[in-house]
This record gives sequence, structure tokens and C-alpha cells, in this order.
Amino acid sequence: MFYHKKEPIHSVNISESDPRFAQLLLEQFGGATGELSAALQYWVQSFHVEDPGIRDMLQDIALEEFSHLEMVGRLIEGHTKNMDQTEAYKSTLFAVRGMGPHFLDSQGSAWTANYLNEGGDVVRDLRANIAAEAGARQTYEALIKLATDQGTKNTLVHLLSREVSHTRMFMKALDSLGKLTEPFFGNIQPDETVDIYYNLSTNGDGKDSRGPWNSEPEFKYVANPLEGKS
Repeated sequence: MFYHKKEPIHSVNISESDPRFAQLLLEQFGGATGELSAALQYWVQSFHVEDPGIRDMLQDIALEEFSHLEMVGRLIEGHTKNMDQTEAYKSTLFAVRGMGPHFLDSQGSAWTANYLNEGGDVVRDLRANIAAEAGARQTYEALIKLATDQGTKNTLVHLLSREVSHTRMFMKALDSLGKLTEPFFGNIQPDETVDIYYNLSTNGDGKDSRGPWNSEPEFKYVANPLEGKS
């Protein structure tokens, strides 16, 4: 059962409408990193999860993402309402589609389920969710830098903050499974190459970059992968 209360989870106030900025906001309504994508991704993932606590977390966050979709929708509505006669409005997607939000991204591409990343394994799904939150946070950061209306900016900062919160939650869930830093999951054991780092981009001067990603004891560094090959 779903229950909708006609009050946003965070206040949405707009002092000065800007339909061009509203078009950018479509990215978080019908775009790849948008709130609809996140809400549906986490909701569907919850049905794959046997752990009741993680299932509950995914459903709670999914429903919060739906509330964020409502907030973004209200922002877009506010920035396009009563603006249809302005030149700014006529230069946007709303001139053809009409005011308010649409399931399009900022470039006019329709939302697609291809944006969703879910695969039936709780570890891979949680890792996909961390990546999804990172993408959303980056988009919100770009929108905040472009926003001129303070009320809009305040709402976007709240949404960005919640992306950080969700990332932390997903990381804690991974940690509870012992998989936060452990790359192995599933039932197939990797072969003997699992700890080999191949130096496949080199200029031959022996000054190739080294770091913990290609150093002992975690990795065996193969400086010249061609040696010993016919």
C-alpha cells in the first residue's frame, strides 16, 4: 500500500522563475541520474534481497526518492508556470511539451528503463547504487552552481545532501555483509590471474606509475606482458 501526503518532504520555494533552468532540472526528473531512475532501481532491487533489514532499507530509500521526484517536479512546475509567453520559455522544450515536468532529460531524450541497474545479487546491486548516488550528486552539484534563485538552490542542496546520506547507508549495508572492501562475491572462484596487474600502457622508459593498485602484496606487477609470449 502506498500513501501520498500532499506535502513535500522538504519545502520547495521559488522566488524567480527561470524556464531555461527548468529544462536543466529535467535531468533529475527524466534523466539517467534522476530521481525516477533511483526510485525504481532501489524498489525493484528490494525484491531480490533475502535480508529483511536491507530489503527494508532499499524500500525506504526508494520511497524517499519518489518524494524527491515530487520535489524536482514542483521545482520544474514553478519555474515554468505562467511563463509560456516569455522568450525564455519559447526557447525551451516546454514550448512544445507544455509547462511542468516531463519524462525527458535536459536534452529532450525520453526516460528509459535502460537507465536502471539491477541484477539480482545484493552485493552488486548495492555497489551499483553507490555509483548511482555518485552520478546524482554530481548532477546536483552542477545544477547548484548554475542556479540563481536562492530557494531553488536550497532545495537542490537538500537533495544533494540526501544523496550523500544514501551513499553512506549503502556502504554500511555492504559492510554488514563483509563486502565493503571485499571484491569477491558469487559462487565461481577466480583463476590464478586474479592478483596480476598487467602494465599495458607504457612509453618504455621504466617510469610507469605505481601505486597500491599495482603493488605487492595485493598484486603481482607484470612490467612487460609481452615477455614469454610467442
